[in-house]
Amino acid sequence: MATEIPLYHEPIEAVPTDPIDRVIRYHVQTKHHFNRYARALGYLDWANQPDPFRRFEGAPLIALPLLTPDEDPVSPVYNAIYQHGAVACQPVTVRTLSRFFEFSLALSAWKKAGESEWPLRSNPSSGNLHPTEGYVVLPQIEGLDLKPGLYHYAPKEHGLELRAEFSIEQIARLLAPFPSGAFIFGLTSVHWREAWKYGERAFRYCNHDVGHAIGSARFAAATLGWNMALLDGMEQNTIALLLGTSRVDDFQDVEPEHPDCLAVIWPVDDVRGEALGVRGDEKVRGKELGVSGSREEIPLFLDPNVVKDVAECTWHGKANRLSGEHGVHWDIIDKVAEASWKVQSQQLIASLQDSQTQEPPHPLPLTPHALSAGQIIRQRRSAVSFDGKTSISSAAFFHMMELVMPRADRPQLDRPMPWDVWPYDPAIHLLIFVHRVDGLTPGLYFLARDPKKLAFIQQSMNPELSWTPVPGCQEDFPLYWLLEGDAKKLAIQVSCHQDIAGDSAFSFGMLAEFEGHLREGGAWWYPRLFWESGLLGQVLYLEAEAVGIRATGIGCFFDDPVHEIVAVKGLSFQSLYHFTIGGPVEDGRLMTLPPYGRLKREG
Repeated sequence: MATEIPLYHEPIEAVPTDPIDRVIRYHVQTKHHFNRYARALGYLDWANQPDPFRRFEGAPLIALPLLTPDEDPVSPVYNAIYQHGAVACQPVTVRTLSRFFEFSLALSAWKKAGESEWPLRSNPSSGNLHPTEGYVVLPQIEGLDLKPGLYHYAPKEHGLELRAEFSIEQIARLLAPFPSGAFIFGLTSVHWREAWKYGERAFRYCNHDVGHAIGSARFAAATLGWNMALLDGMEQNTIALLLGTSRVDDFQDVEPEHPDCLAVIWPVDDVRGEALGVRGDEKVRGKELGVSGSREEIPLFLDPNVVKDVAECTWHGKANRLSGEHGVHWDIIDKVAEASWKVQSQQLIASLQDSQTQEPPHPLPLTPHALSAGQIIRQRRSAVSFDGKTSISSAAFFHMMELVMPRADRPQLDRPMPWDVWPYDPAIHLLIFVHRVDGLTPGLYFLARDPKKLAFIQQSMNPELSWTPVPGCQEDFPLYWLLEGDAKKLAIQVSCHQDIAGDSAFSFGMLAEFEGHLREGGAWWYPRLFWESGLLGQVLYLEAEAVGIRATGIGCFFDDPVHEIVAVKGLSFQSLYHFTIGGPVEDGRLMTLPPYGRLKREG
């Protein structure tokens, strides 16, 4: 992902007490401006660069098998993961867990330049700093030779560290409302890994990365015929308790982990969500949570009392220290993390009921790809520069736009993958700079990802924009042409003068419904806006690879100048993330090495 130039500027002094005002203050203070950047150290303290790999000393490490691409489970073709019922469902085994982590959080390659080597991963990260840590809570599963408990994923070793041992009975209670074979996937963030380089703006980037990791996990699950839903009805203390991040002794004198989210993953063999090997206790599942045990409903929360009981168990390991010294401590990150901490729980339910169709309302022909989903995931890279020449077809462009539409009018688990993981209506819309799309006039375009919000979007922007339906697009598809003209220089200027924003086929800013969304939903919505933008970016990362080009996220942009392009009123919308897609220029000086060439063990 593209880097940025960190400089100092004076902070805003007013200190509000309301959590919503506090996160808004953070957002405003960490904006980049033409005459100053958000506060950061101003240089890279290489001597204290954080270790990119967290380990828990004393926790048993269980090596996952290193599988070649042609070993079972073999990845399906890329297009199949978007089609309901097209991927054969795999049981949960050590081998399928290995493939799941390979495609979600594992190393994808090593790069070498001279004497320097650094790893790349399946999940993208700002500056390749990887603040995100992954966990799984596994029950007793037949054929799975792992103790029930909480495991931390160690990507360098491609193994699972046993952090906590749960009793069979306790974990059965924890997972009772879910289909057979279900397990819990969790994500945390080490804010220091991003703050080391990016200073105060790091909280934004950590949450971009959470969204990317949610997406990479959802895609990985799809390659195995598994479903996934974010358990976002939970308050954050319960997440911390289950993942062990609140255990002070285990993180003493080291960089803490911020508990971000949990998701449930389960194997399904049909589009209605029916699980493989479903148990015979349908009538009693979920009674303790007050929800139906029907396979057409999935609770998006865990019982906090059961989590508390489960966490009273045997724990293993102490977290390693990632940096010798920290230099500047960015208090504002701690404050926004506290302000956006989710303190209330909700009994959210994901339902398949009332589904009318399994086909998207505007089906577009899928471009045939010879590559498997696994190949696309393994080869995904963040482009560092574009050639300024490559164009894409309008059909490919429209198809990409189709894939980022969540179809929020449908029940959550009937939405297209990966949007079935997301329990909310979309709040992110795209302001698109079209440079080189065959058949489209260069200029400024807009995609309203929730068509029912179009009037609100239009009222929040310059009333003189044209809002013309795009020729060649589906008649009622919410993609609009706003302004005609060469937008390359403008895209470069507002993206911190980075040529990559104008040398692409197209680039865009992700505009989030902002102040009104926070006022209505709460301060805890602030990270989720970034999660949604990262999830959206993950779709386009893979789709760019699939059509033979490349993408990169841009975290550095001049916030308010972006808003001025369309005369955004106040804080109604805010740009949270920029993205650009085009023909990559490869650096011939770099060698690419296999991700686990140094680990020689039997699969």
